[in-house]
Amino acid sequence: MKRKEKSTQDWLPFQKILENGLIYTKNSCLKVIKIFPINYDLKSNLEKEAILNSYYLFLKSCDFNFQILIQSKKENLSNHISKIKEKIEIEKEVNVKELAKSYTQFIHRLSLENKSSSKEFYIILKYKFDDVQKEFFNQKDSLASNQLLEQYLKIKETLSRCGNIVQDINTKKEVEEFLENIYLRKGE
Repeated sequence: MKRKEKSTQDWLPFQKILENGLIYTKNSCLKVIKIFPINYDLKSNLEKEAILNSYYLFLKSCDFNFQILIQSKKENLSNHISKIKEKIEIEKEVNVKELAKSYTQFIHRLSLENKSSSKEFYIILKYKFDDVQKEFFNQKDSLASNQLLEQYLKIKETLSRCGNIVQDINTKKEVEEFLENIYLRKGE
């Protein structure tokens, strides 16, 4: 019995990505939202309380399922260090040179200790198809698109109150880049 070799596309759970950024799987439609969070630690106690209350309202108002994805990636600081070294060479003030050298050593230590990383935050919305919708693609597309747009707007409104920037990933190219980053980073 001969076994058929599977291509990479066969292993991925996606059937297709539409031009409007929606991702279709066998039984559902997905929408990806990128969140640019605030720096909570830099806020005053009064601001922190307001942010927590807004976040509580966000969680309470979302009467649908969603997934939060946090993606960490190690930053390459060598370019940053070399730019500082270039500026040190032309700096005339001795105190500034010493401070810059100390800063460069600190950044280099962070880089060696793998403590230099950034995080990207995403929310993934899912619209699950019922058996009737599987039969009618146009109806399925319209219902999924409308439902996911409504959920996106609710998330955008409530998370914006917390001070976050909410960005819709709404093109096929953006979704492909997002998926490529997720699947390629898993192998690192």
